[in-house]
Amino acid sequence: MDKLDYWGLMINDYKGGIFLPKRKRESSLTQIEKRIKEGRGQGYLHDYIPWLLIQDVPSSGRATRIRGWKTNRIHHVHSDLERSYYYILEWSDIVTDIREQFPLLPIEETLSIAEELNIKHPTDPKSTQPIVITTDFMISVGNREIARTIKPSSQLDSHRVIEKFEIERRYWAKRNIDWGIVTEVDIPKILIQNIEWVHKERHNEDVHHLGPYIVSGIEKIVLENLSDAHTSLASATSIADDKLGLEPGTSLAMVRHFIAAKRWKVNMSKPILPSQPLDEIIIENEQLRNSAMGG
Repeated sequence: MDKLDYWGLMINDYKGGIFLPKRKRESSLTQIEKRIKEGRGQGYLHDYIPWLLIQDVPSSGRATRIRGWKTNRIHHVHSDLERSYYYILEWSDIVTDIREQFPLLPIEETLSIAEELNIKHPTDPKSTQPIVITTDFMISVGNREIARTIKPSSQLDSHRVIEKFEIERRYWAKRNIDWGIVTEVDIPKILIQNIEWVHKERHNEDVHHLGPYIVSGIEKIVLENLSDAHTSLASATSIADDKLGLEPGTSLAMVRHFIAAKRWKVNMSKPILPSQPLDEIIIENEQLRNSAMGG
């Protein structure tokens, strides 16, 4: 029995309250089969492909493609709130894999749960066909997996939203996987702003182009100038650019790299602004710290 037969048999066996005309049913099954063959919702880390790419659905905010630190693949986030939570997962040292738009398959299982609850299964608004439900993030923490759904707090009092949540909750409960809801209330805004500011510099190509001698020179000059509590980050990095003959902005981008790579540890609960001094810098590498401080 191939996958098409499997999916088709299960759909045909379904006795729930959602009637699918034969033509639409075949279309729905064809789409599911096509996505499975594409590898959607399968794999880990770099090999994972989300069930829904941003071009597949209209977003409620700014849909974004982001190259991941942990996976080195393009992540598809469908809203500003999803992007903010994604940044938290990227920053966390205990999260080892992030799989967004994870499908709740087989669809017959969520159809069955909806039938048990006597509620309507989510459908495509145009075709009215049942759609595969997805959980926004499947998160790996070592060998443990955690499922999280992202939703604005303003929608939590919606009866229909709660019905959909109950389908998700029961699906994950059957698998003994911790499922929960994250709203904007749970997301620290300043932390997100800081991570967003440094994120793209994690893999700064200048680290290789400039070489370790220049990179350590930038670090030393910037730290020496930041030891003056009245010197802004922009001034300290500008001085480094001038002294080393670098293009303006090179040293500031390198500082963003140091923070993103956690080579520098700074207070991420305070806004990082180039126009302001950057204090509370911790450099754990003793040799690096001594060199930067002139030791």
